[in-house]
Amino acid sequence: MIKVGLVGAGYVSTYHARALRSLPFVEMVGIADPEQDRALAVARRFDIPRIYPSLASMAEAQPNVIHILTPPASHAPLALQAMDMGCHVFVEKPMAETVADCDRMIERARERGLVLSVNHSARMDPIVLRALDLIAKGACGQVTAVDFFRSSDYAAYSGGPVVPPQFRNGSYPFQDLGVHGLYLLEAFLGPIRHADTRYYASGIGDPNLVFDEWRTLVECENGTGQMYISWNVRPMQNELIVHGTRGVLHVDCYLQTLSLRKTYPAPKPVQRIFGAGTNALGTLWKVTANTLRFATGRLKPAPGIHVSVVKFHEALHQGAPPPVPPEEGRRIISLIEDVSRRADADKCAYLTESEPAQVPRVLITGATGFLGRALVSRLRAEGEPLRLLVRRPPEKPAPPDLHLVYGDLGNPAVVDRAVAGMEIVFHVGAAMKGGPFEFHSGTIWGTRNIVDACYRHGVRRLVYVSSLSVLDHAGHVPGAPIDEHSPYEPQAERRGFYTQTKLEAERMVLEAAAANRIQVVVVRPGQIYGPGAEHVPPSGTINVGGRWVVVGSGEHFVPLVYVDNVVDALLEAAQADVPNGSIFQVVDPAGVRQKEYVEYARRHGRVRALYVPAWPLTVAGFALERLGKMLKRSVPLTPYRVKSITPLWPCDCTAAHTRLGWTPRVSVAEGLEKTFGGPTS
Repeated sequence: MIKVGLVGAGYVSTYHARALRSLPFVEMVGIADPEQDRALAVARRFDIPRIYPSLASMAEAQPNVIHILTPPASHAPLALQAMDMGCHVFVEKPMAETVADCDRMIERARERGLVLSVNHSARMDPIVLRALDLIAKGACGQVTAVDFFRSSDYAAYSGGPVVPPQFRNGSYPFQDLGVHGLYLLEAFLGPIRHADTRYYASGIGDPNLVFDEWRTLVECENGTGQMYISWNVRPMQNELIVHGTRGVLHVDCYLQTLSLRKTYPAPKPVQRIFGAGTNALGTLWKVTANTLRFATGRLKPAPGIHVSVVKFHEALHQGAPPPVPPEEGRRIISLIEDVSRRADADKCAYLTESEPAQVPRVLITGATGFLGRALVSRLRAEGEPLRLLVRRPPEKPAPPDLHLVYGDLGNPAVVDRAVAGMEIVFHVGAAMKGGPFEFHSGTIWGTRNIVDACYRHGVRRLVYVSSLSVLDHAGHVPGAPIDEHSPYEPQAERRGFYTQTKLEAERMVLEAAAANRIQVVVVRPGQIYGPGAEHVPPSGTINVGGRWVVVGSGEHFVPLVYVDNVVDALLEAAQADVPNGSIFQVVDPAGVRQKEYVEYARRHGRVRALYVPAWPLTVAGFALERLGKMLKRSVPLTPYRVKSITPLWPCDCTAAHTRLGWTPRVSVAEGLEKTFGGPTS
């Protein structure tokens, strides 16, 4: 039996463990990861007997082989440590971060008489092996060029002091996927003689990633190749196109399909029609067959990893050389090392903050959002220099009165840097879309970090922007006034991520105020509207494909507040002499019915609207809720959400009027005219 230990319990460990379980001569003796809960989950799933906090502690299990499944920076030190323990090593790609580290690993394996190999799994993908076999048999004639296309995504940063490895260095995307492309191009075209790699910050993806578009042109011994990897292209793709003198081979690694376009003794139009029809029918058949193979377990998830693990251990068991020699891993690192170093340096330069011309005393989070922009504009007009915490650098240099701090609200170090030296903090930022990771980072961790930093740096006043969504909608009695003492939402988890995280964040700042850790004023605006929010539907309305679906007859009042009126309230809250932890509700007392708001927008050509009774949505929500429970996934519509969609009204803003001196300067009628472009005939 070969005794195997796994180091690293990330997602890739499950593919290694599944492959190892299929080998009768392999015994998994332990898995090591500093995050013990993560290691325990993998161990239970694959019957691994022990979990360890580190590789060193796993020595007691006396493994023969170590699989290193950790981020690239740790590959070399862990591999050297494993070989010093007398273990063969199978390391995930990339082999290491530098050629020098690769050389140390190769030399240590030679000194100890041990086997060292790299998981170049894409080269072992069954569909790629099939393509290489067809090429070797001359299916495409002489190969002249190869294109590799790959898109991907990463789980969002969920906040906290530990930033995921993919968001730390500018080079991580290339080390992660570029390695696959390079060795695949070599597999089809021979050794790479020259590679030219460019990377770009598109500004449309996750700002924590920065460089999310990569292109490489290569000159190989037997032709030329190009690689395009992206974190923005959808739907996901993982494809190779092999160009030859007698045919073009298309390889889809996700669908596990091959299609070959060849020339036929017929006119060109006939060739194209015949070839396209034949390939379409073939693809349909192959996709159907592969679906059945996957469902029956004959086609494994991540088949390249499965085959790569199996082939490595079969070679080790038989005393044969590994399928991927370490020299191949070193050769790929020699192609990416300089590019990686440049990308890391360029990311640092990209995020370098400018020195402000004037020292600011006010910080605004969420400054690029609808309310944040209005607040920034007002304070700048009053001559107030500002510090803004933004997720990515702007396209143009910032004006001299603005000091920009770049980073994620969920990152404590970034927030601490932004808050240092501030007197007043307007915490406007929060997650507005995405999944649990985005909301947890942008709202919960973001608020926790702001509170902690304000305490450490002695901020005079934190103005926190909350939301009426934190209140109980489903249980509201029609006609009962809503004020600062109205009950909180009792089942926030049933309302969705926004309500759930905003409620937790508001409670967090109020608890800090109650403990006198910080000085806080909470402002709860109604639905904020104004120029720039024309396409935001009124409360109680769902935007479906650009159409406003009003739940009910449209008779409910909408708790509107014009954006400039909210800015007035925030500025008053920053200076008012009020008790710590005060809450102020900010809503225009006049209000407007849903159908009036919709009609105003529709007359100005902004929207199309549809009125739907609540009961069909309740029935649909019931069905979706049952489906979500079966699939163990959240769903966008449930009966409780339908019940909670009715806007809160009437809203009592006496506290804001009497204690802040706030009154809406812009009326609803004036605000609607400013928003939608004035009245029509």
